[in-house]
Amino acid sequence: MAAQTYVTTSRLNDTGEIHHLQTHNYPETISSVIGEPAESCSQTHVTSWDEGDVSLGFDNQPPFPDDVAVAPLLRIDLHKLLIGEQNEIDRLWKACCDLGFFYLDIRAKHDEDTQDTGCSRSEEDFEHTCTKEQSTTSDDEKAKPDLMRMLDGNQLLMDADNLFDAGKQVFSLPLEEKVKYDFKDQGSYFGYKGYGEGIIDSKGTTDRNEFYNVSKDDILGISERLPAPSVLEPCRSVLRSFICRSHSIVELILTLLNQKLELATGQLPSLHRLHVASGDQVRWVHAPPQPQDDRRTALGEHTDFGSISILFNRLGGLQVLPPHSNDWSYVKPLGGHVVINLGDAMVKFTAGVLHSNLHRVINPPGEQASHTRMSLVYFARPEDDVLLRVLEGSDIIDARRDENDAFGADQNITSKEWIRRRALGRRQGGNWQKSGGTEGGHHGR
Repeated sequence: MAAQTYVTTSRLNDTGEIHHLQTHNYPETISSVIGEPAESCSQTHVTSWDEGDVSLGFDNQPPFPDDVAVAPLLRIDLHKLLIGEQNEIDRLWKACCDLGFFYLDIRAKHDEDTQDTGCSRSEEDFEHTCTKEQSTTSDDEKAKPDLMRMLDGNQLLMDADNLFDAGKQVFSLPLEEKVKYDFKDQGSYFGYKGYGEGIIDSKGTTDRNEFYNVSKDDILGISERLPAPSVLEPCRSVLRSFICRSHSIVELILTLLNQKLELATGQLPSLHRLHVASGDQVRWVHAPPQPQDDRRTALGEHTDFGSISILFNRLGGLQVLPPHSNDWSYVKPLGGHVVINLGDAMVKFTAGVLHSNLHRVINPPGEQASHTRMSLVYFARPEDDVLLRVLEGSDIIDARRDENDAFGADQNITSKEWIRRRALGRRQGGNWQKSGGTEGGHHGR
């Protein structure tokens, strides 16, 4: 019988595990991520968010309420991953296998020594690393110095702050100006999606937010430039920095998961090269407060299309549905952290060893409900021509494929086709029936 795990509201223990008030019966695999039952928690020093680290909050934002169910996400430390701390890598692995969601603390540590780690913060090094063509054959140690040059978490947080400001300018434009950049009729999911132009369920219910998507390939000069609002023109250099630094986090995570899966060196990262055409994008999401007497889901339940998503947000509203649970829980935004989740491609590549979890967006909780919610996301996806099928060369993946007939046959859809089908299928007039992802495996794992 699966172990029963209790979690308590908005608290974390010394290992960075978050707990909430509601009680669920999670399976043993999930309990290994979210911690021991409450009886043993009472013997562990637990610190509230405010008492432990005031920097986890956000200036000029109403507080996140302390009486709502909060999702059991682990807090992973980027610096510890970079220096190869095995316990932190093991925690990353568990988070990716069990829930597929975790926090990543990207704040620079005071004791970091850039000379010892090979890090360089110079603009010249950044330009070299961001513009160079990445090798598909370099081993992990050779690639590490370039990777570490890009992993400046504080700069990434500053880039995000600047892009939040840019997003406000975009969404404040008149509607007749914004709709000029809706490229749905051209078969593209880049550009603008208006409020109510997305579908959140099979009944045709419309969403309650607007998007603006910027292509990685556009910003890095891999594809032709798309028309864009003039207010975004001064932001291209910041977008470029944000994309390159976010992608470096993706590359690090892929490299570590590649090692845990015992795949050939560089196999997963080689499917996600920065300077090769892909559906990678930066997205702003803008959701005005909903009427008090008519609040509902702003973005319907789904799994993400690609490989890894990196979310910057300041207000609540994002919820996850943990495996084997029927209760949705909020993901509490944390200052200095990003929320990372895996997408469908990682499930397909690994025959379900890695997990892409259901999530949705509703109105923010508590005092935050009367405020506009805006978020910023970097979506990393496999290169356009990559086939989304089970990878060869891993005994771990082979064993899982043998257990699950759904992954027995080769799937010959490319990443580009998969992303387009899923993204455009959830627009007004799209094909909802063909827009699904790996949601069907949610309760079957």
